[in-house]
Amino acid sequence: MRIAIRCMTVAAALLAAQVAMAQAPAGSTGQCKDGTYTTAASKQGACRGHQGVKEWFAPASAAPATSSTKTAAPAAAPAPAQSAAPATAPAKTASTHASTASMTQAAGGGPGMVWLNTSTNVYHCPGTSYYGKTKAGAYMSEADAKAKGAHADHNKPCTK
Repeated sequence: MRIAIRCMTVAAALLAAQVAMAQAPAGSTGQCKDGTYTTAASKQGACRGHQGVKEWFAPASAAPATSSTKTAAPAAAPAPAQSAAPATAPAKTASTHASTASMTQAAGGGPGMVWLNTSTNVYHCPGTSYYGKTKAGAYMSEADAKAKGAHADHNKPCTK
C-alpha cells in the first residue's frame, strides 16, 4: 500500500513537471523568478536582471551543477521530448528577454521633454529605446534634468 502511494506521488510530480514545461514558450531553456522565460544556452547569467533562475528546462548536461538538484531532476526527465529546443537556443541568445520595443511608454512627455530615470539619474531623449520605459522616472525639460545633476544616456545630450 505504501509503495503504491509513493508511486502515485512520483507519477503526479512528473506529470506536474510536464504540464509546467508544456506551458513554456517554444525554444525556452528556463524560467526566471519574475515569470519571464529565457532561451540562453547556459544557466549562468541566463536570468541576470530578473532575480535569477527559477526553473531550468534544458538537459542537466547543459546546465552547471547547483545545490538545488530536487528542482532540476523532474525537469530533466521530459528533456528528450524537447531535444530540438537546445539546438536552436544559441541562435537566439541575443534576444533572451523581451526588448524595450514591446514595453509600453509612460503617459506624458512630448516635444522638448526628456525622460529622467530617477533610480540611475540618467535622462533619455525622445525616440531612444528607454524614453518613458524605465521602472522609475519622470518627464521634464533637459535643463531641469541637468539641474538635478542627471547626465544624458551615453553622454549624448538631446540638444546641441
